[in-house]
Amino acid sequence: MEQDDRTAARSPDGIRVAAVLAAHNRRELTLACLGSLRRQRAGGLVVEPFVLDDASSDGTAAAVAAQFPEATVLRGDGQLYWNGGMRRAMAAAMAGDYDYYLWMNDDTRLDDGALAVLLETEGALARRGGGPVIVTGSTRHPDTGQLTYGGVVRPSRWRRLRWELVPPADRPLPCETMNGNAVLVPRAVVERVGNIDARFSHAMGDYDYGLRARRAGCSVWIAPGTVGTCASHPRRRSDEQPLTSEWRRLWSTKELSPRSWAVFARRWAGRLWPLYWLSPYVRRATRLALERTRLRR
Repeated sequence: MEQDDRTAARSPDGIRVAAVLAAHNRRELTLACLGSLRRQRAGGLVVEPFVLDDASSDGTAAAVAAQFPEATVLRGDGQLYWNGGMRRAMAAAMAGDYDYYLWMNDDTRLDDGALAVLLETEGALARRGGGPVIVTGSTRHPDTGQLTYGGVVRPSRWRRLRWELVPPADRPLPCETMNGNAVLVPRAVVERVGNIDARFSHAMGDYDYGLRARRAGCSVWIAPGTVGTCASHPRRRSDEQPLTSEWRRLWSTKELSPRSWAVFARRWAGRLWPLYWLSPYVRRATRLALERTRLRR
């Protein structure tokens, strides 16, 4: 269905979950993601997808509407990127006042029963007390099984903006924040934190959300095991493209936009945030200069 002014009807018998995802020109992956989501329904659980299609040219929006009539399809202008798209979809879902909001990447494919694991984990942790709980699901590479996304922590107090994935265990584990690939956010968290910050375009909004949630008295946990697959997207090395192109890519919206990075650094790096903000650009410039010298020999 296309977005309208309605508010989702409450289900008296089941938990209501709004699944939120942004899509752009990955039709088959998006459809597979929604297919895995449809298989999560059980025991009166109501799952309603909100899909922001950011002006895809491959027919994603039409395919989603045709194959998943339960989905609310929203339209972007092609310039929303991940954070912008997720924020728009989240805003539409928040108008329905759901019990939970499930963030997903459109290339995440949930295992059968994954949503039940996330809900059970959140319920068990919430019963302990201590404030609302975000539960993130760890994902593995579909081919290698290697851990790709999930909960993260800072390995050192001196590396304020460096993050490492926490390997999942057979029990819930606490973390500092999370990747937004498979994340269960209860209504109680949304009431305290609100939506994804509009000052982030493509990246960092998920990390920022988890950190803001913790600052608001919530906690962030990793569910036991992995909950699905999602391939990682490694950066290409500098010898695989012109050096000037790599420099431009670093400053681009999809990698480390100076404006968004400044917001994140100032908010979470402390008094020395300008040094943390500058550091990755200096490191990349130094490496590119050394690489250029090597290529000239």
